[in-house]
Amino acid sequence: MRLSAMGDVAMTVPVLRALANQYPELKITVISRPFFQPFFKEIPNLHFFAFDEKERHKGIKGLWRLYQDLKALQIDAFADLHNVLRSKVVRTLFALSGKKAAFVDKGRVEKKALTRAENKIFQPLPSMFQRHQLVFETLGFPVDLAQPQFSEKASIGPPEVAAIVAQSEKIIGIAPFAQYDSKVYPLDLMQEVIDALATNKNQTIFLFGGGQKEKEQLQTLVGNKTNVLNMAGKIPFQEELNLISNLNVMLSMDSGNAHIAAMLGVPVVTLWGATHPFAGFLPFNQTLDNALVSDRNQYPQLPTSVYGNKKVAGYENAMRTILPEQVVARIEEVLKSKK
Repeated sequence: MRLSAMGDVAMTVPVLRALANQYPELKITVISRPFFQPFFKEIPNLHFFAFDEKERHKGIKGLWRLYQDLKALQIDAFADLHNVLRSKVVRTLFALSGKKAAFVDKGRVEKKALTRAENKIFQPLPSMFQRHQLVFETLGFPVDLAQPQFSEKASIGPPEVAAIVAQSEKIIGIAPFAQYDSKVYPLDLMQEVIDALATNKNQTIFLFGGGQKEKEQLQTLVGNKTNVLNMAGKIPFQEELNLISNLNVMLSMDSGNAHIAAMLGVPVVTLWGATHPFAGFLPFNQTLDNALVSDRNQYPQLPTSVYGNKKVAGYENAMRTILPEQVVARIEEVLKSKK
């Protein structure tokens, strides 16, 4: 069970894929929001159970109904990968019925030590993938993530998009937004990155975002460049996933798009502001070399937040210490290594 948010749900995919491949006799049921069902499409022996937040599974009575619905599936063990009130209620009901139950330890104490201003303990914490591994190990199913398997690049539905991809030497994705401003690279600097990458006419750059405001901001980044395309609101979510699977590299903030690209086996370059990969959210199968962080010499309190929802006065410009030329150089390095 993992209900939200997008990036957190995406981070369960590599572990569940490995679990399914290494234990083919298992039947796995994923409980999550209906929107996330496409994430799990290619995993064998996996059944997706849609959590109905607004009606059937709403409130305490709804959680009882959820338990009854799941009980009918003859579930033997319950893995709580969310560890919030709703998932705690359901896992407790399973435990009381005699079923095995395990839950993820989010490491809140260690994360607080990493992000506090004074007496900061600046060291890498276990990744969320390692924390998920431990849940399944507790249930009797150790999972090896050392040699991950990914699905083949998906077919792209819209013929005009498929034609552009087929004709391009390299395909770059850029997702310049995040839930919190403290994790968003300044758009004027992102414009410099896009302009520099777009000078290579053999490369096509797809921009990803959602909502009307982001759509308009992305269009500004496009400008009059013919090899930069704004994909916000242009194709259905499943088609967007298919397109992302064809990228040679994704540039993203510390956000859901980074984890979506990583779960599809795409190299990801991430930019970090108030947050830091040491908190355990480095995208799956990526190296720290691909995580460009703000300068801690100039901003010694970094990271100031686990999720980016905490603002610290005077730290608004921390991400400006990540220079556009650094970002471009890292992307070009990734593209060279993938020849």
